[in-house]
Amino acid sequence: MQNFDWNALGVVFALLGAVLAALMGGIGSAIGVGLTGQAAAGVVTEDPSQFGKVLILQLLPGTQGIYGLLIGFVTLTQIGVLGGTAPDTLSKGLLYLAACLPMAIVGMVSAKWQAKASVSSISLVAKKPDQFGKSMIFPAMVETYAVLALLISILSITSIANI
Repeated sequence: MQNFDWNALGVVFALLGAVLAALMGGIGSAIGVGLTGQAAAGVVTEDPSQFGKVLILQLLPGTQGIYGLLIGFVTLTQIGVLGGTAPDTLSKGLLYLAACLPMAIVGMVSAKWQAKASVSSISLVAKKPDQFGKSMIFPAMVETYAVLALLISILSITSIANI
């Protein structure tokens, strides 16, 4: 064990960050799209002409999965799996892990809450179809925080190479 290179663990932690960003964002989005799909199906059962409107509202919680996947790809590119160079120290690997966590955590949580806002918006569209534009604002407000997490993760990941 005395010859073990602790710095070799850097890439393991960096990979863990990439996986967590994609996994947690994907889990949140899958839950969110599933919940909103149930509400949307109920509305379409009653009024098939509302399909396009409720489909858009259903898709909104799916963006966090896309953002998480993007962070995963950016990280994999930076650490040498898809190009770039592998982290040469344990501390750099931990920095990549930390940089991925905003998107991982906010992606999962915001997708669930965005789904709840979307379900409520779907109810609004069911009762007042002319209010579709207003109904999109509620889940879009939750999206703002997913976008902020995406930005901080991207800025953090791309800055680590300069350290």
